[in-house]
Amino acid sequence: MTKLKVIVASDSVGETGELVAKACLSQFNIDESGEVLIRYPYIETEEHVDDVVDLAKSKNAIVVFTIITPDLRRYIQQELKSEEIPSVDIMGPLMSVLEGKTEEQPYYEPGRVHKLDEDYFKKIEAIEFAVKYDDGKDAGGLDKADIVLIGVSRTSKTPLSQFLALKKYKVMNVPLVPEVVPPKELYGVDPKKCVGLKINPQTLNKIRKERLTQLGLKDTASYANDKRIQEELDYFNEIISKIGCPVIDVSEMAIEETANEIMKYVDGRIDVKG
Repeated sequence: MTKLKVIVASDSVGETGELVAKACLSQFNIDESGEVLIRYPYIETEEHVDDVVDLAKSKNAIVVFTIITPDLRRYIQQELKSEEIPSVDIMGPLMSVLEGKTEEQPYYEPGRVHKLDEDYFKKIEAIEFAVKYDDGKDAGGLDKADIVLIGVSRTSKTPLSQFLALKKYKVMNVPLVPEVVPPKELYGVDPKKCVGLKINPQTLNKIRKERLTQLGLKDTASYANDKRIQEELDYFNEIISKIGCPVIDVSEMAIEETANEIMKYVDGRIDVKG
């Protein structure tokens, strides 16, 4: 068996270099009784590079590096060559080819892949949150939510929750029905993260009749009755006035338009008038 030391040097976490090194090492009969791989992450200065070079010399090690910053990459290449230390630049050659092919300047930002991963997982977390707390299933979501949508049935609360989740907002929606008392916790939530979804009676009547038809029911059901609709909208106004949150009229707005207005409001970019 061969005894070997490999130092993985990176200006980020160093996972990429370690994965490549492990994949290559697995193809050889390496003595793994001692520490074979040594990860040296977050290299930010020439002094850090000097430490890596000194360590490689003392361990008689190979250096595998993933350095994105051009100046640091040139410096580590220079120092490793000067000390005749075997090394492999994992990302540099491919980035040069990509730069030539795309004719674009790289970002030169260490750790971008991890930022993308984090962004992805935040999105998944927000989607799962929207499903879990859809239709006010659990009042425990009120404190955790970034946005709380409040409205009567058929004001696009669920589609809006899902759309906003794709933008990484944790959204809970609370349906208002005159016969059902809203969770008491709703009145303790910061009004700045609550948004009421208003709709005019005529539009709501049309939407509800279409929904009843889709379900194979008669459109004369109380669900689409003018009196019932007005009762629900009056109840909505009563609850919203107690909460003191802004209101968006969704009567003539597409989901994307409404979501954009909500995001601008919760991000503090605009004031929403009731």
